[in-house]
Amino acid sequence: MKYSHDKPRKRRVAEPVQVYLRPSEKERLKRLTAELDTTKSDVLRQGLKALELQISDPEHHPVLRIIGMVSLPDDPGFDIAREHDEYLAATEIASWSDHPQEPTPDSE
Repeated sequence: MKYSHDKPRKRRVAEPVQVYLRPSEKERLKRLTAELDTTKSDVLRQGLKALELQISDPEHHPVLRIIGMVSLPDDPGFDIAREHDEYLAATEIASWSDHPQEPTPDSE
């Protein structure tokens, strides 16, 4: 039951934020505002959402996307977790030749 002295819920008002932009960033914001046919504030809000999605969703996170990229033989003969840089480099180098060989951390 509602009583006459109950105050209606206050509507939340957006909080103003001041941002300093370089001329190139200012131009980018202006261009995006025109391309999306929206306000500068909305472009910035959409940018925040996109950034949040990028860093929180494994499908969009650049580092998390590398999981499962490399297929390994059953036993590569070394600890891939510790020597992943060497393995990836060796894999890349092996791909340069006409007859790729199975990469090892010692191959260079």
